Amino acid sequence: MRQYAHTLARLARTLGIGTGLALTCVLAAHATGTYPEKPINIVVPYAPGGALDTVTRVVAVKMGEVLKQSIIVDNRPGAATNIGMDYVARQPADGYTILTASPSLTVNGALFSKLPFNPSKAFAPIGEIGYAPQVIVVPANSPYKTLEDLIGDAKKHPDKLSFGTPGIGSSGHLAVALLESEGKFQATHIPYKGGEPAMNDLLGGRLSFMAINPLEALAHLKAGTLRALVVLSDKPMALLPGVPDVVQAGLPGAQVSVWWGFVGPAGMPKPVIDKLNAALQAALKDPAVQTRLANLGAILAPGTADDLGKFIAAQTAKWGEVIKTAGIQAN
Repeated sequence: MRQYAHTLARLARTLGIGTGLALTCVLAAHATGTYPEKPINIVVPYAPGGALDTVTRVVAVKMGEVLKQSIIVDNRPGAATNIGMDYVARQPADGYTILTASPSLTVNGALFSKLPFNPSKAFAPIGEIGYAPQVIVVPANSPYKTLEDLIGDAKKHPDKLSFGTPGIGSSGHLAVALLESEGKFQATHIPYKGGEPAMNDLLGGRLSFMAINPLEALAHLKAGTLRALVVLSDKPMALLPGVPDVVQAGLPGAQVSVWWGFVGPAGMPKPVIDKLNAALQAALKDPAVQTRLANLGAILAPGTADDLGKFIAAQTAKWGEVIKTAGIQAN
């Protein structure tokens, strides 16, 4: 490599171009033909076993087969995903460390007054995996049979209803904040240190309702311990027959989904991004992957890196406005 740099310096002087530009071009070309030469790490900024972790592992296996290289899932939970995101932002932009991004990428910049990285500039989009609309659920013995029942009671008895979330600024919290704004009602937010204790209190009847992604609610819904009132989407879910979507419920502005996609450190060479995206698209076309994710309630969203970049920008603007209007701050 040192000899490469020396040769490039002489070439740059001869051609009248910058050494750095010449070196960047050679490195990008070098990466095209040989990447990946070693295992790829995918950082999941949550603990093992959750929805994001499960989706990542399902897709990573097939991507590894396509790339003919091992893919290692590296769980780095904590600080509302900021620990994992900061770690990836500081890694070399060579495609060997990437991140499974989720809604926190588009909200943490507005939630936290100080971050060691800029969520809008620190990452290069690779491709979206898919999404799942949030679902409003209540305990099976709840008196609320429809979203209209719930909102109507909340309006008649302010501060009566409570909802739990895994924490301030979580997807569930922001989903209810948007639902409150659209439905013109208020409920008491009770943040927990994780989704499991919140779910336990909901099942025990100590909370009125929750907004949750279907991957985490399906087992309880099938067991009959929870009841779904509405899907926060513009169409019903096949896995939840008979449950109306939020458009049918009369609140089309309250559409909220959790989503997952891959990003890497800013500055990744385009050939590397293209190779990773191609492997992702191949994984999303695989029937076994499609079946596994569909059974979890995930809706696949194949597309280009540019598609994901535009989506992230739009989501960042949307949730920044919701956070500002609701006055939500994590610190």
